[in-house]
Amino acid sequence: MKCQEFYSKFLHRSGHLKSLSLLLTRLTLAYGFYSPAMIKWADINSVAQWFDSLGIPFASLSAYLIATAELAGVVLLTLGFFTRLISLVLIVGMFVAIVAVHLNNGFSAGSDGFEIPLYYILFLLLFVSHGAGKFSLDYFSLERKRKYKL
Repeated sequence: MKCQEFYSKFLHRSGHLKSLSLLLTRLTLAYGFYSPAMIKWADINSVAQWFDSLGIPFASLSAYLIATAELAGVVLLTLGFFTRLISLVLIVGMFVAIVAVHLNNGFSAGSDGFEIPLYYILFLLLFVSHGAGKFSLDYFSLERKRKYKL
């Protein structure tokens, strides 16, 4: 009985780490999207040309869309605002990156494979399913609506 009691207490206490874990994961992913977004915006025409060489339709528009999505992802993930929505948008971007760039290189990140984009997708799915956690603007806006029944 002591093992079951210990485990029950452990589960209860470890549940308090959920929001902290979601915050740290959001900040890590935001940081991970920052550099690629800034590189794209620094030379968006080269990105459009590269997308065209990969056969991505509407290459110029696609370059602007993904650069905007990644930069918006940095801001929104950091703030924890519209987290589920931006996560879905970024998942689509990562899926396209896997198919267009990484898939032919295999799984390994060392070979420019799809390992890292896949990890990003899995982490972003956490936000789609669990939200941003208590340390987010999403949480505070929802709490405000609940409190004042807006």
